[in-house]
Amino acid sequence: MNKKTAIAVTIAVVVVGVLVGASLVSGLFTNSNNNQNTQTTMQPEQTSGDQLQSQDTIVGTGTVAVAGSEVTVNYTGVLASNDQEFDSTVGKAPFTFTLGAGNVIKGWDIGVEGMKVGGERILIIPPALGYGFTDYGPIPASSTLIFKIDLLSVKNSN
Repeated sequence: MNKKTAIAVTIAVVVVGVLVGASLVSGLFTNSNNNQNTQTTMQPEQTSGDQLQSQDTIVGTGTVAVAGSEVTVNYTGVLASNDQEFDSTVGKAPFTFTLGAGNVIKGWDIGVEGMKVGGERILIIPPALGYGFTDYGPIPASSTLIFKIDLLSVKNSN
């Protein structure tokens, strides 16, 4: 099984769990080389009962990303409804933004905070913390989004 197929299968399993209201299963996104560093975190409720869900597949060992930091990431985003990839920086230039400044969707500002450089995290972002209830390019209205994010660097503002 190639890496892209493994990621798609993993995402599909998570989506099914979310749709039936199940919590993430411990170890679902484990990396066989880094099992001891896997942890599950649930972010607090943010808007109208929608919760962002996150799963660290690799816990980094570098600088922690905090609000106000300039962070650089590689990511892949897929639609939870059909596993269709809608955006990715893999094989392209990484993406840099200021965490907590509102320059990205709210689910990213919430979900990337606390990551450490070298870490990898899966974010399941409900519509209210993503692109909302209108179409946005290839993303249909009311879409739940799944992102795999690799934190490459953090530059703190202090």
